[in-house]
Amino acid sequence: MARNNSFIRLEGTLDGLTFYRKNGESFVKTKNRVSKNRIMNDPAYARTRENMQEFGGAAKCSKALREAFAAITRLVSDSYVSSRITGKFRSIVGNGTGLRGERLYNIVDHVTQFIGFNFNIDKLFDANFNAPSDGPVINAGRDTVTWDIPDFSTDTYVRKPEGATHFKLALAAGYTSNYEWETATKSYVPVEDVPNGIGVVTYSDAIAIGGMVGTATNLTADLTAYAPIPATTALFGATAIVFFQMVNGELYELAQGHSMKIAVGG
Repeated sequence: MARNNSFIRLEGTLDGLTFYRKNGESFVKTKNRVSKNRIMNDPAYARTRENMQEFGGAAKCSKALREAFAAITRLVSDSYVSSRITGKFRSIVGNGTGLRGERLYNIVDHVTQFIGFNFNIDKLFDANFNAPSDGPVINAGRDTVTWDIPDFSTDTYVRKPEGATHFKLALAAGYTSNYEWETATKSYVPVEDVPNGIGVVTYSDAIAIGGMVGTATNLTADLTAYAPIPATTALFGATAIVFFQMVNGELYELAQGHSMKIAVGG
């Protein structure tokens, strides 16, 4: 990679050179001429193939987690959430059993690495909502998550975006199976198909911004329909806040300002 100091600012590929801009500067690099066939068959690229296989596994784990929270992710996620979640999964495969390129994605034993993950890196949940509570709790059967928030002052503990008059707290919960390499298909597959990628979201009533709520808020994410839960499937619980504006007695969901984080796993 080299900087392009010419007064001509090209972008794109020309004669094997790729011109592009990054952080306000112009760069040029040579086009990669290594063929796909060589990457997939040359022994010199064995490590590359291993990394590609495990990256594919991380992408499938990421998709399952995002599907588990699909009912709310469109509200609370940034445009990079997919790649950020994939990166989180990629970081745990080094501890998995098996050969490189085929190592187990043991999510169940690494749920703590996901605690605190924010779906929007620019809208941190704890910055928007920090009322005292013990946080969500997973029951022994791992098929129910509860979150009890004592009465609190919305002026003190809620950071509202411009135009917000109300908000709802939300508790989302969903499952992601461990993933293993399947030789027959040469791909990663979930150890258990069900309830992999399944989740629910429950919302509080709308709460007016200004003063005390006036009562405790109790949320329950009920997943008992999928019990008993396989030991190779992880359950994640996420807390969220969604903002609204009241106009002529009707609540309208704001286009931005919402946030969510993974708060518990088991």
